[in-house]
Parts: sequence; C-alpha cells; structure tokens
Amino acid sequence: MSAGLQTIIYPVKDLEKAKPLFAALLGVEPYADEPYYVGFKAEGQDVGLDPSGHAKGLTGPVPYWHVTDLRERLAALLESGAELVQDVKDVGGGRLIASVKDTDGNMVGLLQDPAA
Repeated sequence: MSAGLQTIIYPVKDLEKAKPLFAALLGVEPYADEPYYVGFKAEGQDVGLDPSGHAKGLTGPVPYWHVTDLRERLAALLESGAELVQDVKDVGGGRLIASVKDTDGNMVGLLQDPAA
C-alpha cells in the first residue's frame, strides 16, 4: 500500500492575479481554468489554485497524496492521531479527496482516482 505525492493545492484569494504567477513559476499554461479551480501540470506534478481554499480553512498549500484506497488510508490516519478536516468527497468523475491535520496541525490531503 503505497502513496505518491503528485498534487499540491494552493488557496488563493484572486485567481486572476495567481494564474500568471503560477504559469511563470511552472512554465506552462493551465490545463483547467474554471472560476472554482485552476490546474497546472508540470513535470508530473499537478498544482491547483483553489479560490475557496481560505473559506475552507486552508492557511497554506496542501499536499495531496495519491492512494489506491482512500477510505482505508483515511481510517489508518485517524487511528494514528490525525484530525479529520474534510471527509471523503467525490469531486467529479469518481475522483475522491479527503483531508486531515497531522499531530502538529499540518494539512495532509488524500486523493484517489477512479479505477482505470
């Protein structure tokens, strides 16, 4: 049961100001550009901008670990002392996400793509 860090979500207050900054940083244009989410892919890394992130309580970037069984991994984290922030949610197309705070208050996201 392995996990890979492939996605980082940044809470942003102004998408129109954040988009060119991240395009310059990553050297690519966004693959997704919606009022609720802007996503970039660069060098195998997925970087997302979430304009609702601050309202969801995010205070900084959240790493999302890609896992094969999100519910199992979430249960293991909670048993190990993590605090639930966002329970399992389908964000479209069968992609599941959830997030917790570790024992030091750091945000940890989990992401499960639908089975191929």
